[in-house]
Amino acid sequence: MANALLDIPKSVKAGEVFTVKVVLSHVMETGYRRDISGKAIARNIIKWFSCTYGGEEIFRCDMTQAIAANPYLGFTTIATASGPMVMTWEDDEGTRYREEVQIAVAG
Repeated sequence: MANALLDIPKSVKAGEVFTVKVVLSHVMETGYRRDISGKAIARNIIKWFSCTYGGEEIFRCDMTQAIAANPYLGFTTIATASGPMVMTWEDDEGTRYREEVQIAVAG
């Protein structure tokens, strides 16, 4: 199960640059460890993360087993219009996660 901690302003001024901060809660199992009986633990990491704002992708990254558990992502964008900011990511098990925040742009 993955959840996200989001630090995103709910309202910004038109043309303002603002920062999006996301912490994805995920164990990020590399596939290199073994359980107590010696059986390999299957790899399960977040494969990719994408963020759209107003329907346009503004940030995307692919991840590998070298990334830490509970990865932190931070990026900036420019406030253009009010609308949804949607974050989507998928892990090796094929589970897809989604978080959505409405951004209000004033002025």
